[in-house]
Amino acid sequence: MKIACIASAACAAIILCALALLPPRVCFADGNNHAFVLGSSSADCVEYKPRANCEMERLFLKDVCGESAEYADTDIEGYLQKFGGRVLFCETAGDSINYYCSAKLPYSVQIKGQTVNLQICVRENGVKLGTPIIFGGY
Repeated sequence: MKIACIASAACAAIILCALALLPPRVCFADGNNHAFVLGSSSADCVEYKPRANCEMERLFLKDVCGESAEYADTDIEGYLQKFGGRVLFCETAGDSINYYCSAKLPYSVQIKGQTVNLQICVRENGVKLGTPIIFGGY
């Protein structure tokens, strides 16, 4: 009985240490209003908004195919530098400018024959970043 308790405690400690040492699996951990996109194709995607700790909740999500977060800072060059990105093309829609970019991020889609994995949507009140693109609007 005593050995089983010690073994269980050791296993729990190993799992907790592994979780603490794993690299973060969240692209925009420093953003606000974080959301993950779950699904296997754009036709069946749903948006999931974490309730508390987005990094911890991400560990338990399956079929993550994208994510997004909002920022107050509108420094496009800073975001491009942070993610090793470059602008492929832009679109203006209503009160926003959308930059479709190639960046060092894990998710991607093909748009206009180009591999896009970062969308930066700039509005008067802030910025929303999405990888590979922003799902669900902004």
